[in-house]
Amino acid sequence: MRNASKRKREPQHGPQQNKKHFTKSPSRSQANPKPQEEYFEEKRNLEDLWREVFLVGTEWDQLDSVYQYKWNFSNLENAFEEGGVLHGKRVYLFGCTEPQQVCFKDVEKVVFVPIIVAVVSPFPPSDKIGITSVQRENEEIIPMKQMKMDWIPYMPPKDRLKSQIFILSCTQRRSALKHLKLEQVKKYEYCLPYFYHPFKEDELEQSTEVQILFPTEPKPVFCTFDWEFEDLEELTNAVIQDEELSADQKDVFKEFVKERVREAKKANKEAREARRKAIEEMSEETKAAFENIRFYKFYPVQSPDAPDVSKKCNVINRYYGKAHEYL
Repeated sequence: MRNASKRKREPQHGPQQNKKHFTKSPSRSQANPKPQEEYFEEKRNLEDLWREVFLVGTEWDQLDSVYQYKWNFSNLENAFEEGGVLHGKRVYLFGCTEPQQVCFKDVEKVVFVPIIVAVVSPFPPSDKIGITSVQRENEEIIPMKQMKMDWIPYMPPKDRLKSQIFILSCTQRRSALKHLKLEQVKKYEYCLPYFYHPFKEDELEQSTEVQILFPTEPKPVFCTFDWEFEDLEELTNAVIQDEELSADQKDVFKEFVKERVREAKKANKEAREARRKAIEEMSEETKAAFENIRFYKFYPVQSPDAPDVSKKCNVINRYYGKAHEYL
């Protein structure tokens, strides 16, 4: 019985008897056989998600070294699947890097490991960014948009997620950095994602320590002073003994430190008052949102195409504090 669909041509092992023989021109498919199909592993829906997230505070010239590896964030992808901690949630993602000593292909080296932080919240965690470093005397808290950063919605290639994803993006082009002042370029390296939790007393509100950057020649005096546990006279004498300060500047230095202490105490008091006022004016819905906000910190999982990350911790930064969970 003949097959009505495709017929497979039977091989001829010899002359066929009682059949009419004729020459048949080859069909187009026979003359141009179809090339053998190649199969590639299908890309995961959120495989490139981490690459879309801006790595805040990473030096511009280090970004290429981060992306040279094929980091695997399948743990982040799985978190959005059913049963995952981010499934069905409204999620805000930002990135950062942590330098780590690793061994990759038998070579010991320091690499910048990308980290993705997920914030589960009904509203953006903040529209501000912190700029701080050891070299800077004072920290700045400024609007994100001044640094060309903003939260933007992320649409996966296959739109089948139950979650809403927003990523921290930066529109500053690397090619345009040469037109910026060095101080402005450096600001990007000192950026920290900012978050203020009105129900948790800020570390600065409790701190009794001030950073001192006293301008003098040949180089400024940098030190810290704790007005609760340290004696200013002893600190000043120690700085003079270390030849960082001349004796004739002793009184000027002490007055400089006292002024910094007064400023810090005033700032602490204003911060406590602002927090109290913010709580009083907050709606019950907003209070509930702050109480239920969650932070998740994602490290890359082990992969043959990238260094193995063994050192992990739940600390995000000084503003966010610690993650509820790190994966």
